[in-house]
Amino acid sequence: MLSALGLDHEAESVYRAMLARPDLGVAGLAEELGLPVERIRRACDTLARMTLVGHGGGDGSGVHAVSPDVGLTSLLAEREADLAERQRELAVTRASVARLLSDYDRRGPARRRADVRLLDGIDEIRFRIGELARTCEGELMAFADGGPQSAQTMAASRPLDEEQLGRGVRMRTVYLSSIANSPATVEYARWLEELGASVRTASALPMRMTIYDRRTAVVPTDPEDATAGALVLRGSGLVAALCALFEHVWQEAVPLDGDGRARRSGSGLSDQAHAVLGLLAQGHTDDVVARRLGVSVRTARRITAELMERLGARSRFQAGVVAGERGWLQGGDGPAFP
Repeated sequence: MLSALGLDHEAESVYRAMLARPDLGVAGLAEELGLPVERIRRACDTLARMTLVGHGGGDGSGVHAVSPDVGLTSLLAEREADLAERQRELAVTRASVARLLSDYDRRGPARRRADVRLLDGIDEIRFRIGELARTCEGELMAFADGGPQSAQTMAASRPLDEEQLGRGVRMRTVYLSSIANSPATVEYARWLEELGASVRTASALPMRMTIYDRRTAVVPTDPEDATAGALVLRGSGLVAALCALFEHVWQEAVPLDGDGRARRSGSGLSDQAHAVLGLLAQGHTDDVVARRLGVSVRTARRITAELMERLGARSRFQAGVVAGERGWLQGGDGPAFP
C-alpha cells in the first residue's frame, strides 16, 4: 500500500512490525516475520535512508521506527513536490510547443505545414517514421532515450533499421548507458553494429530525437512521454540546430563497452554519477534524474546518497557546493542537460 512512497513490500512489512512491536530488535523482527536476519537488516537500511527508522540502544545495534505522522508525512510531502515538479515541467513544455506552433501560424498556413507537422498518438507517429525511414537516402541520426528499450519498440524498429542499413544509409544512434541493465537492448544495439551502424552511449540525453538526411527531424511534443505526440520539423535553421546538438552529444558519448565497466574521470566518478551531480545542481528531483538517465527512482536515490556520503554533505545543496569547489561539476565526461 505504501509502494507509491517508494517502499517495497518487505520494507513496509518490517516498518509495520516495528510500529506494532517496538520492543523487537532485528532478531525479533526476523522471527516475527519469518525472514532471515540479513533481509531484515537490508529492509532497515532502506527504511533508514527514507528516515522511517532510527538507530538507538546502548550498544548502537538497536533500531526504532519513526512515528508515521512524522516519517510518512515527510515522504508524502516529497512525493507531492515531485508530482508538482513534473506537472510544472509538462506545463512549460506545453507552453513552449504552443508558442512554437503560434509562431509558425503567424508565418502563414502554407509555411507552417511545410516546416512543422503535429503527429497525434503512437500509431500516427509510427506511420510517419516508417515513411521517413523508407525515403531516407544517406544519413540517420538518433537519440534513443528512456534507457532499456521495450520489446515492442525494438520489434517495430528492426525491419526499418535492417532495410535502411541494407540500402547503405549511414546510421548513428546514441543510447543511454543504462541499457547495460537490459541484455535485450544491448543485443539489439550490437545487432545494429553488425549491420554497419555506429552505436554509442551517454549517461544522459536531452530527449528522444531522429534526424533524416539532415533535412527532417522528429521530436516528441512532451519529452516525458514520447507516445503522446510528435513534431516533424523541417527548415534549415531548426534542423541545423538539432544536428549540432546531436554532434555535440555524439562526440561526448562512448562506444558500447564490451566489459560493461563505466568510465571514470579524474575525480574517480563514473559518467553516470557526474550526470546525477549536474542534474541535482540544476535543482531536478529524483524522478526527473531517473527519467533523464533511464534508471529507476531507487537507483537515482542510491547514486545521490552515495555522492552525498562521498562528499561528506548533509544536504543536496551542500553536496552541490562541495562538488563545485572540487571542480566535479565541470569535470564530468558526459553531458547533463537542463
